[in-house]
Amino acid sequence: MARINLLPWRTERRKQREREFYMGLVASAVVGVLALFALIGWMGARIDSQQERNAYLQNEIKALDKEIEEIKELDKTKSQLLTRKQIIEQLQSNRSQMVHLFDEMVKTIPDGVRLNSMKQAGDILTLEGVAESNARVATYMRNIDNSPWMGRTDLRKIENKGGTKEADKKAPYVFSLDVKLRKPEDAQSETAVADSGTAAPATAAPVAKAPASPPMNSAAATVDGAMMSAGAPSAPTTDAEKGEKK
Repeated sequence: MARINLLPWRTERRKQREREFYMGLVASAVVGVLALFALIGWMGARIDSQQERNAYLQNEIKALDKEIEEIKELDKTKSQLLTRKQIIEQLQSNRSQMVHLFDEMVKTIPDGVRLNSMKQAGDILTLEGVAESNARVATYMRNIDNSPWMGRTDLRKIENKGGTKEADKKAPYVFSLDVKLRKPEDAQSETAVADSGTAAPATAAPVAKAPASPPMNSAAATVDGAMMSAGAPSAPTTDAEKGEKK
């Protein structure tokens, strides 16, 4: 005999599937929420770790900034000390330069030339004075050019004031010179080279007896001795000067 099931099994089966679906959905939601919390916690830990690293880097940067400021202050102090050292060295060299400069002023000025004023601006020395003739000024310029402490000369002006009231009868020519002074180290090296060049032949060559010179006039000897003691080289008399004196 056949059995027939008249119960609503399809409805029960549908309800069972719905229950299983909702249970799976809840389980999925729970797993998703747990995964989300885990992800949030992991990201928070990463953020905290990065913030700690950033704070450490900021502190190190501040420390390095302080060290950089100290280094800048040290560099500034170093540059100031170097500037002071250069100024002191320049003052020391200029102190010896002025001594040699006045010595060269005496040695280079020839007869018939008189200085009225002397001004220095940096390494430029301006000389103003009077002379007996143009040849005397030219001799003075050559002497300055040959000096180890006084360099190249530049003639600014030369004017004959003869016949005017303010003119000097013995020295009617008024001149003005610009002299470019040499650096002390260059002048000292040039002086040392010149001294070594003059001393070497003197030591190498044998000493020979000089022939007896004829007796000099006492007046000429007195003039030459006075010129040597003053340290001023005598300038040769040119044809122009002879004509002017005549």
